[in-house]
Amino acid sequence: MRQLRTTVLNPQSQPLTKVPEITAYFWIVKLLTTAMGEATSDFLVYHMNPYVAVILGGICFLASMILQFSVKRYIAWVYWLAVVMVAIFGTMVADSTHVALGVPYVYSSAFYAVCLAVVLILWYRSEKTLSIHSIYTRRREMFYWATILATFALGTATGDMTATAFHLGYLASGILFIFLILIPAFGYRYFRFNAIFSFWFAYILTRPLGASFADWFGMPKYVGGLGYGKGPVSIVLTFCIIILVGYLTITKKDVQAEPIKPALSR
Repeated sequence: MRQLRTTVLNPQSQPLTKVPEITAYFWIVKLLTTAMGEATSDFLVYHMNPYVAVILGGICFLASMILQFSVKRYIAWVYWLAVVMVAIFGTMVADSTHVALGVPYVYSSAFYAVCLAVVLILWYRSEKTLSIHSIYTRRREMFYWATILATFALGTATGDMTATAFHLGYLASGILFIFLILIPAFGYRYFRFNAIFSFWFAYILTRPLGASFADWFGMPKYVGGLGYGKGPVSIVLTFCIIILVGYLTITKKDVQAEPIKPALSR
């Protein structure tokens, strides 16, 4: 007599996702990486030759991408290392647009917004989905990381725009983005906002939110910061990230559950 039993799909027959489950841990680490990327980028650019800093940032970014694409499944420390490198390099790219090329933050923000929109449109037209729960092909992974890089550049330019061009200051900018990030959170929970739209809306806002508070802690007092310095802020944030990612690597609390299917046995 046949009995119904449940078995986990063979990993050889079912592609494994390359991104973490969206939990509270995800958002905490994401905010820490955005803040750390801002502080580290500023520290490196102002304490060494900025061109050398950008080149080194680009090399580390490419190395982290190669490592991320080489693994076959989500591995916490590999994934978050890539995010950290995107945070640092993405900040450098956005800052270089303003500092080296003299492009106002309003224009650079608009430019990166267009870049992000183009990437998302191409991704959707190619794959018919923008869901991060479907990142298990090489092409989707490429679209995913292109989107991540664009969000970091856009968020950096936007945060600097509100703090300096709009003269809100770093603390007021951080508070502004706290209220803005509540829109997708409450919209999804209480007003049935689309889940994918809500995720990317919130994801984009984590960048200026984290960066604004990193600048507030690290910038000198005469420009509206607390004056702790970008180096110490970067070290503290890096330490927090290492602890959390180490915890996730050991416990695997953010690993998406393997898909299951019914199977028949005699």
